Amino acid sequence: MAFEDLKQRVRPDWRDTLTGILARARSLGPQAVLAFDLDSTLFDNRPRQARILREYGDARALGLLSACEPHHWETGWDMRAAMRACGLGDPDVETLFADARAFWQERFFTSAYCVSDEAIEGAGAFMQAVAATGAQVVYLTGRHEAMREGTIACLARCGMVTPPGEGGRVHLVMKPTLKEDDDAFKREAHARLGRMGTVVAAFDNEPTHANDYRRRFPEATVIHLATDHSGRAVELLEGIVSVPHFALEDVTHRA
Repeated sequence: MAFEDLKQRVRPDWRDTLTGILARARSLGPQAVLAFDLDSTLFDNRPRQARILREYGDARALGLLSACEPHHWETGWDMRAAMRACGLGDPDVETLFADARAFWQERFFTSAYCVSDEAIEGAGAFMQAVAATGAQVVYLTGRHEAMREGTIACLARCGMVTPPGEGGRVHLVMKPTLKEDDDAFKREAHARLGRMGTVVAAFDNEPTHANDYRRRFPEATVIHLATDHSGRAVELLEGIVSVPHFALEDVTHRA
């Protein structure tokens, strides 16, 4: 599904679903298991993307790219679109893209760069609320082990609970290496989640991964983050709830 189509799935009462998840987790305590993806689910990766493109601009003396900001990545993970948004014309984008992509590839999947991520709105407070229920928190991510240090540092900076905190109830499950397929890795990790307790909820921005959770844990609430995704044309299954972020209070309606 296109990004805009997914965002249109967000219902006005989406916050009720999140508060309901907290209530169920509280009722089960340590028996409850909540699984969270990281990229584009709890974390906004656009600051990391912009940092890399800025550094590429600096390295190649491309002033327009040296001024890259997170808002230039509004269309998702499309580097060509971000380069155009920075002011480059299509011919220059096509000429530079392969080189820029290689520069990006060397940096994006590293601890040194993932520390630049920022929290999705409300994510820090929501994760603290989840931990306060006594439930087990599982960060189940397609990131690989070489990114563990930077990932934990970023979780802490963004106000989220970190492993092995909360009495050992916080877990970070990562791929052994970068080369493993994300889809297969997450499917295999489902068995581990099931052994940990009752899976109350699972959160992911990728429709494929959200659908996998829905099939594997039909009694759980599956939350889709309507942020961005890989662009694969995948329809979300019935029963999956789309949310724009984690803020349980609408600040636009404060007095």
